[in-house]
Amino acid sequence: MLPRYCAPVPAQGTTTILAYTLRRTLILIVSLFMAAVVLFVLLRLLPGDPANALLGVGATTQQIEAARAQVGSDQPLAVQFVSFIGNLARLDLGTSFVSRASVLGEIGNRMSVTLPLAFLGFLLAIVFAVPLGIVAAVRGDRWYGAAISVISQLGIAIPVFWVGILLVTLFAINLRWLPSGGFPLRGWSNLSEAATGMILPALTIGLVMGASLLRYVRAATLDVLGSDYLRTARALGASFPEALFKHGLRNGAVPVVSILGIELATTFLGAVVIERVFSLPGLGSMLLLAIQQRDYPNVQGVLFVSTLLVLLIGFAADLAQRLIDPRLRGRSGAEA
Repeated sequence: MLPRYCAPVPAQGTTTILAYTLRRTLILIVSLFMAAVVLFVLLRLLPGDPANALLGVGATTQQIEAARAQVGSDQPLAVQFVSFIGNLARLDLGTSFVSRASVLGEIGNRMSVTLPLAFLGFLLAIVFAVPLGIVAAVRGDRWYGAAISVISQLGIAIPVFWVGILLVTLFAINLRWLPSGGFPLRGWSNLSEAATGMILPALTIGLVMGASLLRYVRAATLDVLGSDYLRTARALGASFPEALFKHGLRNGAVPVVSILGIELATTFLGAVVIERVFSLPGLGSMLLLAIQQRDYPNVQGVLFVSTLLVLLIGFAADLAQRLIDPRLRGRSGAEA
């Protein structure tokens, strides 16, 4: 029986997690600042002036100067940078040069399409990858285990947009079960039509991302199958399914969780591409239109929000790893 002085250990673990969370939050803030600096510099290196988005072909010198003053491109870069960072700190992403609408408000409207698409595709990828990855590892000596591995390898090699085209050809053109693309003008208020329009895009992302995730689940399961603790559990009388699910899942989940963060970020970026294939009014179409129109505030806003989401996903994945694996909680700050 454990002595009484062992009782404070959970509190130490909680304190360690809290310290790691604070340290990781600081890293997140610094990374976001560096991303903002890179974004600002790269956009200013592009040829041309942002004021051109407000001007016609035959603009006079006075009109050009007025447009530059309106968008702030006549100011020194240092002044523009301070203004840019100050606006970000106030969550002010500016106003579109073309539509004169709030960039943050427009991004919020577009995110109502992109975020559900990304998360639905991600959930489908998990549904496909986790059970099939375990089967491919446990039954790798059977024909269906080998077939799952081969199909997943093919899925990784196929571009996501090509999978989307194949699904449209099969389910929209040949079978006529689902729409080939588009989204209702009333958005999610027309729930049935909006949900139907999300099926093929989400399935496209789920299949491609699921094929990649399946490989990691299979590798993690193979590591568990060869572990000493699994053999010990079997030697103590546990059945193979009991030993695998009771002792193997948590240990196998540790490396997979970090991959899940990467895959979720990739899913979000892949959703931007899929939106073009299925004509969805999400962040992807907003970004491409802004680039075509040289609408700098919209370009900056979409790229900054996308970067923020990717960093937040990595932050959440790191914290989840700490919560799942007790061995990581005792590491020093230098090891973390």
